[in-house]
Amino acid sequence: MELYCLSFAHNEMIPKKYTCDGEGISPPLKWEDVPSETKSFALIMDDPDALSGDFVHWVIFNIPAESDILEENMAKAGDLPGGIKQGKNSNGRPGFTPPCPPSGTHRYFFKLYALDTKINLEAGISKPELLDAMQDHILDSAEMIGRYQRS
Repeated sequence: MELYCLSFAHNEMIPKKYTCDGEGISPPLKWEDVPSETKSFALIMDDPDALSGDFVHWVIFNIPAESDILEENMAKAGDLPGGIKQGKNSNGRPGFTPPCPPSGTHRYFFKLYALDTKINLEAGISKPELLDAMQDHILDSAEMIGRYQRS
């Protein structure tokens, strides 16, 4: 399985548009070569370079199996069309929180999971709750990294 962004390449700088210095919207993500048994996808975006440890920027799950893209500027709501649900980020809110590192260059990991089930949990769950629910249901995963440093 492969995950990539339509706006920046793996391990490249994230355009300002997708950060707190720009519009702060979610970037467009696309994937391919998924297992045929996939029933849903989940995506977690986090920053392991944050001063507090792992800062979670995005938790989104129950993305339909027939999907191969998350469009730019996803709504910041718990429940989205098509049964998609968003968990809470480290700011305690649903949806995407843009990169906004206080100093230095941070790495932002986008991790996509192909699952053999839909997650039977409500919107607003945390990253650990999603990881627990996905355990034993991950068919494949893919990862890409974006980097950002404020000027």
